[in-house]
Amino acid sequence: MTAHFNSLDEFCQQLMQTHTLDAKAIAGAQDRNSQLTKPPGALGRLEDLAIWYAGWRGNPRPEITAPQVVIFAGNHGVCAQGVSAFPSEVTVQMVANFEHGGAAINQLSKAFGAKMDVHALSLDTPTADFTQEPAMTEDELLDALKIGWAAVDPNSDLLVTGEMGIGNTTSAAAVAAALFGGAAADWTGRGTGVDDAGLTRKTEVVAKGLELHAANDPLEVLRCLGGRELAAMAGAITAARAHRIPVILDGFICCAAAAVLEKVQTGALDHAIAGHLSAEGAHQRLLDLLGKKPLLNLGLRLGEGSGAALAIGVLKGAIACHSGMATFAEAGVSDG
Repeated sequence: MTAHFNSLDEFCQQLMQTHTLDAKAIAGAQDRNSQLTKPPGALGRLEDLAIWYAGWRGNPRPEITAPQVVIFAGNHGVCAQGVSAFPSEVTVQMVANFEHGGAAINQLSKAFGAKMDVHALSLDTPTADFTQEPAMTEDELLDALKIGWAAVDPNSDLLVTGEMGIGNTTSAAAVAAALFGGAAADWTGRGTGVDDAGLTRKTEVVAKGLELHAANDPLEVLRCLGGRELAAMAGAITAARAHRIPVILDGFICCAAAAVLEKVQTGALDHAIAGHLSAEGAHQRLLDLLGKKPLLNLGLRLGEGSGAALAIGVLKGAIACHSGMATFAEAGVSDG
């Protein structure tokens, strides 16, 4: 679907004007939950998830039948600083792997019945090295936001955004530090598995980027320190809200991109839940600042949307119980 914005100011306006929870659907879901054949609260967090999902879909007895996984890929000029254990060529190679169905995210999408799409964003033209200049121009940022927006299928009923981009944990660390403060070392992790010397170098690179770009505006932070795939994820998450499509957030990189939206407009991520806690060290801190409790904690650090895709199963389970269980009256069971 075509984006309804042609400037960053219009994008912000779009973000501020999107939908909120449907109070009538919430009330109906709560009423239904109170009548299901189980002790009150027996399904724990699954009950809260089902009611939350019902509120965003505007249906007190919803189903999940059309989840969508969208992977965005981008290359980063900051890789010239030696911040990754892998060369930038791997981004192109992994996109081909996604397209041929050979990656982990392909298997997880298939396992949970999700349609999967891949969008490569100008891989032959990496973003600028943010230790030297802003990563993107305003037009490049706007284009990436639009690509993310248009990638969302309005007919889907759940969205997972994933990413691929060698060097993007460096970009995400810089974005998170700029948004929330703290030292570069607080936010910089091993990413693809850099050694101690690589981690030191990566931390110095993040610190240099923060020193060069002292931006306060969240979208300016994204422009100066982010990447095209981070911007595209932000655009997709915003589009999902406009379509009343709940979102499952993936790991550190996805959450850093999403955090930009929350900084623009408090509550911008109310339609999103955290799929998992990744093994990237700063992810827990970022989730705490966003007020998101992860559904899973399995030590994953792959990216690609893999942890969030796995969490589709948890949310599907919550909805299956909520919408499929019998009430006490229907089952002829005494509710005490």
